[in-house]
Amino acid sequence: MGLLEVSGPVMTGPSSSHTLGALKIARFVYKLMGIPEHVVFAMHGSFALTYRGHGTDRALLAGVLGIKPDSPDVKEAYNIAKMYGLQYEFEVQDLGDVHPNTVLIKAWKDNIYNEIEGSSIGGGAIKITKINGVECQLTGDFPTLVIVNKDKPGALKDILDCIKTNIANVYLRRINALQAIALTIIELDENASDDVLKCLKNLNNVLEVYNVRIEEGEVM
Repeated sequence: MGLLEVSGPVMTGPSSSHTLGALKIARFVYKLMGIPEHVVFAMHGSFALTYRGHGTDRALLAGVLGIKPDSPDVKEAYNIAKMYGLQYEFEVQDLGDVHPNTVLIKAWKDNIYNEIEGSSIGGGAIKITKINGVECQLTGDFPTLVIVNKDKPGALKDILDCIKTNIANVYLRRINALQAIALTIIELDENASDDVLKCLKNLNNVLEVYNVRIEEGEVM
């Protein structure tokens, strides 16, 4: 039995599932695009039923603000959101056949829109299950590239040729058939270097690149 199983994760809040897990899902959004201007949290199942009592609302706000799970600022998330001028909404929504602790986060910033669906599966562990409608199974513990690219022959090969670190998983789906646009999600063993990002951004078939980094010693 590990130390984490005995003592529990380092966190601020009453529940590893409803507080810590929720914060980590929302923090993935922050890592993807920074602090949004406007965000909607569509909460499903037990998240929807207990979110105020278990601090899920504060945790979600703290996450998109980039606050770490062990920070005392988690409890001040409403005040900090106001300071940043963050517009936010909490909704109750049936997301279908998903884990009871699931939230769909809709975020806008600088005319960019992203949707992240994630589940808190216990003990502070999470699964990012969808990014902009593309199904995936990300733990949030590994560096991740999210790439909007043209749906053309050779596009994926060019993307993979840019990446010099080991690739753990790749998820790919056409997201707009009429405009021939696809989304590629790549989970890496190491953070992508500046050279890799430059290579990707210079590709003719790549439209947008999002880089989710994992810092050494980071408390997720």
